[in-house]
Amino acid sequence: MIKELYTAAMGMMSQQTRLEVISNNIANASTVGFKRDSVFERNLIDSKANLYNIAGSAEQNDPPIGSYIDFNKGSYDQTGNDFDVAIDGSGFFLLNDEQGKEFLTRAGNFKINQEGDIISANGKYLMASGGRINVFGTLQGDNFNSDTRKAEVRIDNSGEIFINNLSQGNLDIVDTNSYAVLEKVSSSDFILTDDNQYQKLTNDKVNIRQGWLENSNVNVIDEMVEMINLQRQFEAGSKVITTNENTLEQSIGLGKYY
Repeated sequence: MIKELYTAAMGMMSQQTRLEVISNNIANASTVGFKRDSVFERNLIDSKANLYNIAGSAEQNDPPIGSYIDFNKGSYDQTGNDFDVAIDGSGFFLLNDEQGKEFLTRAGNFKINQEGDIISANGKYLMASGGRINVFGTLQGDNFNSDTRKAEVRIDNSGEIFINNLSQGNLDIVDTNSYAVLEKVSSSDFILTDDNQYQKLTNDKVNIRQGWLENSNVNVIDEMVEMINLQRQFEAGSKVITTNENTLEQSIGLGKYY
């Protein structure tokens, strides 16, 4: 009977994790460049062995479920904004923070900060072959307007950046041999785990869309259907535990001597 309680509890742990993942996916359904998380079932044999051999640690160390990131592309929307950029194909934009730490992202909703640097929505610097991209620093002489500091920023399909028709290098578009080495650190940013490295893509392997954005790859309807199914399974597991608990109490009561 204890085994039945344990089995039901382990199943509810898996369902709870799935519900948390789905809830996060739905919350980020409108986040630019978001990649949905999914879960997979691990083998229950190790958990069963742990139950018999390592008393007291099965519930803590062996939840039979893990998560992974779905890197399939999201849909694309045309915005007409020169600082909205999408990668049509594989690869990631390379970002740097103030300390020089590198991040990879598919979120192309960039903007200009007060210093003229092109930055991501969360303040990281967009990197190119010449380092940070500063719009104001290139506006000199006839190209500089001290009142408006306006500039025409154009990015062609290969990722080459032009500010007022002057080339400023190419965007750093990078990729990895395996997406399993990427760890999600925010809704749209990733870092490389351990000592893994990325590779910079050559111009012929890059296809950039200026004025477009890649949306989240979350399908809200699918997520909602899965959430409803999981809630029903969770309720069923709860009833199993309640039934076994009542049966166990009755068995203990019958075994008492009066």
